Amino acid sequence: MKVLLVNGSPHEKGCTYTALTEVAETLKEEGIDSEIYWIGIKPLAGCTACKSCAKTGKCAFNDKVNEFLDIAIEADGFIFGSPVHYAAATGAITSFMDCAFYTNGLGGRNAFYLKPAAAIISARRAGTTATLDQLNKYFTISQMPIISSRYWNMVHGAQPEDVKKDFEGLQTMRVLARNMAWFLKCKEAGMKAGVQLPVKEDMIFTNFIRD
Repeated sequence: MKVLLVNGSPHEKGCTYTALTEVAETLKEEGIDSEIYWIGIKPLAGCTACKSCAKTGKCAFNDKVNEFLDIAIEADGFIFGSPVHYAAATGAITSFMDCAFYTNGLGGRNAFYLKPAAAIISARRAGTTATLDQLNKYFTISQMPIISSRYWNMVHGAQPEDVKKDFEGLQTMRVLARNMAWFLKCKEAGMKAGVQLPVKEDMIFTNFIRD
């Protein structure tokens, strides 16, 4: 089993990476593989709802999103990390997730369905819970079980060295990793025991304003 850890920070080895590394090390102790995927610093276009992905299965903007979706299909779980920018997730990770989740849904990729997910947030001081709420919404609209920890999934520090001194935050990352590993093992055991996936209904799509 493998968990894909997405680093949404513009700094490849910054505070968000430090938190994800703590998760990765604990997953390894639990026998779960992981990979840290950095979205990079090149511009990422926001979703324009052009719906070309419905025909091609790919985002019209051929950037990190398509690369990510090609490997996401093989992952068993996901953790998305972002620093706080103005009390919210970064513009880059927001554009990235908008396009990735829209393309996945409309393009029929099925990379996220019933796969466990979590968000982790790093900040110098504040804005963490608002950012956590923001990222969790991608999971709940995609039928992804959300994995929690013993506290909200956040670390604090202006530099990676600061994060390493946030002992409670690092413990929160370790607990999150163990809970993710436990869920994945339970899911695997259930599937082996013959537990079937939920019955799918055709989507009912309505507008609030009608003729």
